[in-house]
Parts: sequence; structure tokens; C-alpha cells
Amino acid sequence: MPKDNKKYEGVQVLVTVAAFVIVVAGMRAAEGILVPFLLSAFLAIICAPPLFWLRRNHVPTVLALLIVIGGIMGIGLLMGVLIGSSLNDFSASLPIYQARLQEETAAVLTWLAGMGVRISEGILREYFDPGAVMRLVASTLTRLGGVLTNAFLILLTVIFILLEASSFPTKLRVILGGSNQSLANMDRVVDDVKRYMARKTLVSLGTGIAIAIWLAILGVDYPLLWGLLAFFLNFVPNIGSIIAALPAILLAFVQLGVSSALLAGLGFLVVNLVIGNVIEPRFMGRGLGLSTLVVFISLVFWGWVLGPVGMLLSVPLTMTVKIALESNEDTRWIAILLGSEASAKAASAVPLKVSRTEPSDTRHPTSPPSDSP
Repeated sequence: MPKDNKKYEGVQVLVTVAAFVIVVAGMRAAEGILVPFLLSAFLAIICAPPLFWLRRNHVPTVLALLIVIGGIMGIGLLMGVLIGSSLNDFSASLPIYQARLQEETAAVLTWLAGMGVRISEGILREYFDPGAVMRLVASTLTRLGGVLTNAFLILLTVIFILLEASSFPTKLRVILGGSNQSLANMDRVVDDVKRYMARKTLVSLGTGIAIAIWLAILGVDYPLLWGLLAFFLNFVPNIGSIIAALPAILLAFVQLGVSSALLAGLGFLVVNLVIGNVIEPRFMGRGLGLSTLVVFISLVFWGWVLGPVGMLLSVPLTMTVKIALESNEDTRWIAILLGSEASAKAASAVPLKVSRTEPSDTRHPTSPPSDSP
């Protein structure tokens, strides 16, 4: 009956919401163990293409795996040596930079007062504290460094994932009961995620290198640290580049003066305009297809659930969910809601199928139709 169907639909919605809340609460409680495994999964996705390329070129699996893992370990050790000391020095010098920043802020306020613009220093600190940005960056980088203390667990998990990677299609074929369409959808999801992660990593690497070189030319302290921050935050489109630029510009301001701070900001602007608007669209193909609002909400949500690592992985995680939703006709409408206007226009060319629960006909099959109008 229609009333029973509506009641059932309401219960189904409540159960779905309750299940979502329970899953999110469980993820937040298990952050310490979940974050290393998520990092391992995304590292394995990035490392899978070179591993498969080596195997296609007749390199034995064990040797190919050793080459890929050796590359990961080499990059990790290099980052640890170059960045670890810079992070420790920056954390130790943070009080000095904060004191200089307060002095420079007071000087700017005095200059503005001479121009007839009077702003209370107390009110400015209450609503806008530039030193809080530097403290937040130091805290975030320190917490990221803490995650890397699980390097052995992460590396071991990556090895096992890569060893099992070749058997995943067979297992999926058995699970899906030989359904070619379902298997094709799963293959598409995995391929899209791998392609996005690999290309985004290369683009982010170029961004980080360009930023580090520019800041080193200007003479800003710890250019490698700010280049690494730009590399990580480039995974967060639209607002990631702004977050990465703020601490470096503030440091250039307190260390070298207003002109150097303006040049540092100009460098961030040029790099992100060239890479974000010229190189990345051609290299990434159809790109993210996520709306700016969804990107911001995913940043806040995953950051709340998984901490700083969740903020860095927010877009890849949301992108994975969107690609998975796109592969199913019954959930493609949710993917369209998550997407941008351009992706919605592109999807309009494909007929949209939304599953609906129709009221069941409770009449007996042999009962005659009613004569009433």
C-alpha cells in the first residue's frame, strides 16, 4: 500500500543516516590506524603504473617491486633529511618570527594612522592574528611528521598491496559473478583514480619545485619546506594554493620586508596561474569535475575526521567517491550534484536514470478492474 511504502522509505532514510553517522564516528575514533592505511593505499595507487610498466617490459615481479620500493624509500629518506632539519629549525625560530611579525604589524598600523586610517592593535589581534597562521603551519607540519613515524607500517602495507594488485581483477570477477558490466565499471573506477593520482602528483611536484626555486632566489628561509607544503596542498584545488602561500609570504615580510613579500606573493600567483590554468587542464584531461563548494566541504569534513592528512587526501577521497558514483546509473545523479557546472553540462548528453520506488499493486491478479472513475 502507498502508506506502507512511504513509511518504509522513511525508515530506510533514517537507517542510512544512522549508518553514515556510525561509520564517520568509527573512522574518527580509528584515525591513528586508518590514516597510515589510507596513505598506503594512495601510495600504492601512485606506484602501480611504474610497477606494471616494468612487468610489461619483462622485468620479474620481485625485481620490479624492489625497484619501485627502493625509489619510494630513496625519496622518503631524501625528504626526511632535507625537510626534517628545516622543520625543526622553523619550529625553534617560530617565537622570533612571531615577535618580528608583531613589530612589523605595529609599524604598518602607525603608518596607516599617519595616513588618517586608525585601527586598534587590540582589535586587529582579536579578529586577525597573522602569527596564528605560522603556528598553525608549524603544528600541521609537525603532525604530518608524526604520521611519517609509521613509515615502516606504511611501506610494508604498500608492498603487500602491490603484490596483490595483479590478483584483484580475478577476485573481483569471482565476487561479481562474472558480470562483465560490473567488472568494467570497477576497472573504470580504478583506472580513473590511478590516472588522476599519478597526474596530479606530477603536477603538484612541478608546483612545489617552482615555488622552492623562486623562494630560494628571493632568499626566504626554508624554501624546501615551503615547496613541500605547496606540493601537498596542491592536491586541494582552489584554496590549497592560498593556504600554502600565506606562511611563506608572512615569513618573507618579517625577514626581508614588504617588497620581498610582494615578490613572493607574485611568484605564487604566477606559478599557480600557469600550472593551474595552462598546464594542468591539458595534462589532467577532463580534470576534477568537482564544484568549489564540494571541495571546501570535503576539506573541512575529512580534516575533521582524519586530521591534517585528511585535509591533504580530502579531494582524492571525494574524487574516488564521485568516480564510483558515476559508474552506477542509479547513483550517477549524486555524482552530478557533487560535480561542477561544466561536468553537469557534459553529463546532460547522457540520459539520467534515477531509481524510484513505485507503489506496489496490492490487487489480486485475477481481480477485475474497478468500475469507479
